[in-house]
Order: sequence, then structure tokens, then C-alpha cells
Amino acid sequence: MDRALSLLAAFDADHRVLTLAELSRRSAIPLSSALRLAARLVSWGALERDGAGRYCVGLRLLEVATLAPRGHGLREVALPFMHDLAEVTRQHVQLAVRDGMQAMLVERLSARQAASVEYRTGGRLPLHSTGVGLVLLAFAPQEVQEELLAKPVYSEPGNRLIPADTLRRTLADVRLKRLAVFRREDESETIVSIAAPVFGQDETAVGVLGVLVPKRVAQPRLLGLAVQTAARSISRELGARRSSGAPDSQL
Repeated sequence: MDRALSLLAAFDADHRVLTLAELSRRSAIPLSSALRLAARLVSWGALERDGAGRYCVGLRLLEVATLAPRGHGLREVALPFMHDLAEVTRQHVQLAVRDGMQAMLVERLSARQAASVEYRTGGRLPLHSTGVGLVLLAFAPQEVQEELLAKPVYSEPGNRLIPADTLRRTLADVRLKRLAVFRREDESETIVSIAAPVFGQDETAVGVLGVLVPKRVAQPRLLGLAVQTAARSISRELGARRSSGAPDSQL
């Protein structure tokens, strides 16, 4: 089982199609063993082969992934509100959950004219250098926050050290306002991320809703209200007694 998972983990956003030799090298599994495992995964549908004999992730994994309640159930409830936000912003609308020390996108809606961004559905984002990540970190259990703050934290991109006290103040502000506004300077232009928490029945944050817009058209105050309104609506649909939610931890 561990070897099969290692074989699947050889794929990522930059390596979507791999030869057998590449699979073997990236998974650190001997060629003969990789061939046997790949054949079993192909027969089950977890992998597929193209006309050149290269391997790619199979649709069976997508079928299984849609059964994950933490992402799929949230997505089903959130989609109508995400479509409303997409109509207003004409840019990117994101829905994410925390997976360990990273954020994972469970859905992204993007307009045709939206600015170019790297994030994709199923992709992972840093907690400390994205709007959705900051919200998830601000409302994460205290031990999660302390684990991240105990190590040097660097901005992405830029690779600048973020002092722990600065990050603590940022997280406190996000908890207070229930809103994160994060500006990410890419090579082409600055992208502004505006995100708000989504709460579940037990009043804990189960996800985050966010928008990505170019700085030149961003209106954080107005977009912040729109994102918070949509996030509260999703929270009510999920059974949150208080749509504004309540933070679990205060650093």
C-alpha cells in the first residue's frame, strides 16, 4: 500500500504525465516493482496510459475524491454563493479547507478575463502567504498555530522572514474582523486576496471563501462585505447557529 501511494504521489501539477522510468525515479521504487504496481493501478483505474505508454492519474481517483465529506459537502453548499460572487467580481472565487499545515482548494471558479494565477482545484497553498490560508490559520486550533509560529516563516514569493509577532498580530486582526486581505506581488501584477471563514454546526471554521482580484480593480471594502455575506450564508446552510462564527483560539 505504501509503495502504491508513493507511486501516485510522484504526480504533481508540474508532472501530470510520466514515463515508467520517471515514475520509478520520482517515487524511489525500483523499475520492476514500479511496473507491477503501475499495472495494478491501471487495472483499478487509479492510473491511465496514453498512446505513448506514459502514465497519468485516472478518473477513478476523481470519483473517490468526490466522496470526501469535508470538501465535497462544503462545495455543494457553497457553489451557488460562489457563482454569485463570480458574477460580481468577474475574477477568481476560491473555496478552501485546511489540510494539516496547508490550505487545499476544493473549488475555484474563474472568469475568462480573470488575471492569471497558479492556484488550481486540488492544489495546496501556504497558510501564511495567502488570504484563504491566513483565515484558516487564524481559526485553526492553537496547537496548529503554535507549530507554525515555532519555526522561521518566510513570505511567498519574496522569501522574506515574517517575524512571529507580526504574524500573531495579523492572525488576531483576522479573527477580530473575520476577514483577511492579503496582497501578493507577482512578476506581472499585484493580486489581492480577500477571504472570510465559513463555520459549521459546532461553530468551528470548516473552510474559507475568498476572491482573487488584480490590485488595479480591487475594492477591498466592498468586496470584503460581499465575501463575508456569502460566507455567512454558507455557514447558515451548514447549520451554524451564529452565522458570524466564534473563534476557537486567541494567541
